[in-house]
Amino acid sequence: MAVHRRLLEAYGEPRWRRPLPPVAELVSTILSQNTNDLNRDRAFAALRAAFPTWEAVRDAPAPAVIQAIRPAGLANQKGPRIQAVLRAITEERGRLDLRFLRRLPPSQAADWLMRFKGVGRKTASIVLLFSLGLPAFPVDTHIHRLSGRLGLRPPRASLDQTHELLARTFPPETYYAAHLNLIRHGRQVCHARRPDCPACVLRRLCPTGRRSLQGRPAAMRARHG
Repeated sequence: MAVHRRLLEAYGEPRWRRPLPPVAELVSTILSQNTNDLNRDRAFAALRAAFPTWEAVRDAPAPAVIQAIRPAGLANQKGPRIQAVLRAITEERGRLDLRFLRRLPPSQAADWLMRFKGVGRKTASIVLLFSLGLPAFPVDTHIHRLSGRLGLRPPRASLDQTHELLARTFPPETYYAAHLNLIRHGRQVCHARRPDCPACVLRRLCPTGRRSLQGRPAAMRARHG
């Protein structure tokens, strides 16, 4: 909670883009894998412009879908994967609609989504949290890095293990803000190679940051708290 409060003081209550319907969020999150937000959004917009419905995406020739999503990278992998997931949902549910997941316990809803190839715990958690409003704590590379440096998880905890650990560490009502603010902090301050520890609002809570600052001149340490 101390981490959460300090990030709120630094960045405020975050708001992501307008929530997408769950099928759209699932497709968007698959597109986001191994690329940045800009490329994901370009690919998603191109896909929606090329096909009027998700049923049309599902039933389209694979090369047409691959061509539409090229801005996201790995299009030859992501295109067939998206179509396979859309077909599997249709076969099981009779239509492309994931709103029924709101009626399931979050763990069961995540397990249902993760049966599909290309849908891991991070992708499932994003759909649950941002589209369905269910308590889930998505962990990306930034959050995995920060949680390790802050001592919020064991050093060797995997991404999947960290999802569960942070979901137990943070109260559910903080998941949305804590997830987004940790990502922002990882992008702006706690970089992978050269974290800016003197500028970090979490430095007093962070074992890694304290070790980094111990070797700095006393005047600099005093100036940065």
